[in-house]
Amino acid sequence: MTKKNKKLPNEAELLKEAIRLGIQYAEKRGAAEFEPSDSAHEKIEYIYRLLVHDKLIQPLAKLDVSQKSMAHKLALWVSKQLPREHPLLN
Repeated sequence: MTKKNKKLPNEAELLKEAIRLGIQYAEKRGAAEFEPSDSAHEKIEYIYRLLVHDKLIQPLAKLDVSQKSMAHKLALWVSKQLPREHPLLN
């Protein structure tokens, strides 16, 4: 893992929170409706692409786009949305 993709503390939990908030965002915006049968991979990719489209996050370089890098980008995004005192940030 390169220095710029250094794993965040609580990254798995941050990713779960990013998916939860991303789903809320997408549905509130009217961009998507998620089904219980949708895989985590599908949710991660859709939320990542929607946030890039809406200019809420910077896109990854084309060569760097992977499931793992999109998940990391979502974890970073949600870490900036949460209040500093949030338990996942400590």
